[in-house]
Parts: sequence; C-alpha cells; structure tokens
Amino acid sequence: MKDLAFKAVGVGSVGTFCCVALFMTDDNEPLFLQVKQAQRSVLERLGGKLAYKGNQGRRVVEGQQMMQAASDIFLGATQDDATGRQFYVRTLKNRRLGAVSEISEGEALSDYAQLCGRTLARAHARSGDPAAIAGYTGKSDALDDAIASFATAYADQTSADHAALVKAKGTKPTATKKAKAA
Repeated sequence: MKDLAFKAVGVGSVGTFCCVALFMTDDNEPLFLQVKQAQRSVLERLGGKLAYKGNQGRRVVEGQQMMQAASDIFLGATQDDATGRQFYVRTLKNRRLGAVSEISEGEALSDYAQLCGRTLARAHARSGDPAAIAGYTGKSDALDDAIASFATAYADQTSADHAALVKAKGTKPTATKKAKAA
C-alpha cells in the first residue's frame, strides 16, 4: 500500500467510514481498492427474519456476487476488531461513461436509460428464485398492473422534477425523439 485517502460518501452512507487505498505492484502498476463500512440493512426494520447474522460486509459481498454477472476478484469483507466496524472491499473503478451533459444530448440519454434498466432488471432477476417468484405473483395481472402503475407515476414525477429544475435554471426543457413521439 502506497497511499490512503478518505472518501466522502453518498446519501445512503453518510457518516460511515470509507477510504480508497492505492497499492502498487512490483512492476509499478496501480491498484485502487475501496474499503467501505457496511451497516445493517434497512430491511431489518421490517422483521426479525430479515436480520443478517454475521459480518455486514459479508452480507453486501454476497448480495453483489449474487447480482453481478462477473464478480470483482478483490471483493471481500473484513472487520476492525478495535471498533467493531464491518467493511467490504472492492476494486475502485471509474464507472462514468462521460459527462451527464454528453449523455443527455440527442438519443444518448434514452439509450443509456434503456441500458441501465436492462442491466438492473437482469441483476435483480439473478437475485431470486424464478419459480418461487412466479408462485408468489400468481397468474393474475395484479403485479403487472401494480408495476406499470408505479412506473407511470415515477415517470410523471421525474418529468415534473425535470420541469422544476429547468424552470429554476431558466432554460427550455429538452426531450428525446422517443419521448416526443409518446
């Protein structure tokens, strides 16, 4: 390890410990690892059956391994015995595809949103037992209707939020060709 930097984390992780460590190989190649504190899942509040008994970093690792098509070889869990804090470790990657302004131009935003949706759906499909899910949802259209209703309400809220942002910024709203056609 050559260097360590503490990292300010996002909304869901405010107040948790997170750092990035720089390791160098013998042939001077860099490896960046992120060490992030893992806390209990918010789902545990829903009932005792959802409580994970064990290292919370291991819980995160198991979830990521379940949902990822190809897992990070450095993905793992550890604990600081002095503080009792539990962590997961992963390779730090630059996942940005470009500036948001570049993605939002033309058809790129719509294509990017579709790619994100497919990727998220695939990951979630890998996380459950399809037969059990099918048995739970049954043969009626109730779940399909509920998901469609939620998606429509979410899209409406997103449009309203975007309009408010545009108004606050003082510019005209933009839309993709597909959105205009709908």
